[in-house]
Amino acid sequence: MKTTEHTELIRRFADDFTALQEAVLSQMNGVCAPETAAALEHASLVGPVTVVLAHADVLARGAVRRAELSVQPPERLRQLRAHARRVRRARSQAETRYKEERARRLGRRSRPVDPLEWRVARTAFTSAFHETLRQELRDRGLPDGTPQAPESDLAQWAWDRRTAGGELPAPVRALRDCDDDAFVEALLRDAREEENPYLPHDAVVERWSRHARAAQAWGRYAIGRAERDVLACPLSARRTRLDALDDAYQDTAVLAARSREALLRVTDLHDRMRTDVTTGPFAELLGQCRAAALARFAAAEPAAWRGVCELVARHRVDCPEQTDGCPHCHHALAAVLADAPPADTDDDGEHSAAVPADADRYALLTDLPDTAVVAVADAAAGDESALSGYGWAAEDGTTGHGDSFASSSGEAEVIGVCAAALSLLERHEHAPVVVLCDSTEAVGVVEAVLRSGDPAASHRTLLFPESRQLMDSLVRHRHRHRVQVRWLKGHIGHDLNETADALARLALRRATGRIPPSAARREETRIVRSLGSGAGRLPAAA
Repeated sequence: MKTTEHTELIRRFADDFTALQEAVLSQMNGVCAPETAAALEHASLVGPVTVVLAHADVLARGAVRRAELSVQPPERLRQLRAHARRVRRARSQAETRYKEERARRLGRRSRPVDPLEWRVARTAFTSAFHETLRQELRDRGLPDGTPQAPESDLAQWAWDRRTAGGELPAPVRALRDCDDDAFVEALLRDAREEENPYLPHDAVVERWSRHARAAQAWGRYAIGRAERDVLACPLSARRTRLDALDDAYQDTAVLAARSREALLRVTDLHDRMRTDVTTGPFAELLGQCRAAALARFAAAEPAAWRGVCELVARHRVDCPEQTDGCPHCHHALAAVLADAPPADTDDDGEHSAAVPADADRYALLTDLPDTAVVAVADAAAGDESALSGYGWAAEDGTTGHGDSFASSSGEAEVIGVCAAALSLLERHEHAPVVVLCDSTEAVGVVEAVLRSGDPAASHRTLLFPESRQLMDSLVRHRHRHRVQVRWLKGHIGHDLNETADALARLALRRATGRIPPSAARREETRIVRSLGSGAGRLPAAA
């Protein structure tokens, strides 16, 4: 194949989404022409291939779901499931290849290595050194922050100065300035109606990527509602509603592809920002700030600085990496100065957050009055649609379960907590109610709302109207101080926890039509009966 033809084919795949997807799927199925396979290996297509496979993955799962709900012949269903597995496998492989290609691209870039003394001082005496750097930045009229790209205010400041050449187009300003709900609506219109050419603009692309997950959640919400409509009618009358389910999967496939595209564009933006802060005038400014901060540190902490210099001098005598600037040696040297084992660090040398020693704690119930009613709530979130199930079991022997819509496992868990609390508040008019849950996110959200009395405190987690209505109902009881929510370590053998989990999974299977009603009733009876006499009060350290 001629070079010009090969280049033209690559260009065509880069510009034509449909052509690229057809080529990728034909390669996946082993029927790809050699010249097409060669073009698909080009580095410029590594990212776009992940986009088309994100789209194909949702469509493949949608085809399986339609076949399940329309009772297709077993052989047809097996074929569709096998295709969906192949697409999922190809998507995983494409994502891996993209990460490897990106790592190679970053590895080829020469990144200046800071002086070893600077890195050792920063790592061993983090607080003191960062204070000197902050002082230096303030004296120069620069924003606070460590000069790491693209996360810090200083890097963002430099990028904004470099790119502030002209006025933003009006549609870009509108996207930048609108509230979050309006921005998500714009993403939904982009997927369902007409592609928005302004989303990739540097001024809004990070916001696009940040809110793409919320837009995808609304796509899954549409799938869940369509799925529920299909299951509500007999097989003979499902044709129209199955078409609506297809439409919901089509929209969600576009949302998945656009979400992946947003991530690729943000990655490209961050790469350009990194280049900007490691080369040219801004890199020189950073070097001056660091050198001045180091001088400030040496003057403020002379004993510490002397220890750094002496240790580095001894180290350089026989270090095999000395010619490369000892790029990784500062961790061990800083540990010697701190008289502690090397701390876990990220790629930029910053300290990772330590895991607290009591992270594996349990819910302590020793402070509860004897009149308190204690229950455990759990939830099960679906993979393909927003349908979710919840279940709860209480010490008084009562249980409950049901289904709703959730954008995440956290939202599903909050639904379970609210449903359990509201049911027990109604059943026990004066007793305090304590609901345990193994989701730290859900516990934090409900606690924040009960403490503040403002349901809006939960809106970052609660996306859908069903969960927000439950939270609004629960917050009305806060003035009586009758509701508490606490964290409980999950799946450690407690009867109430296991019962709640089993009921949540049963509710999800029933909501998605994966268990017949008669079998669901038998399963519910078995779960509740297995709780039986074991539903006594939880131990003091549960």
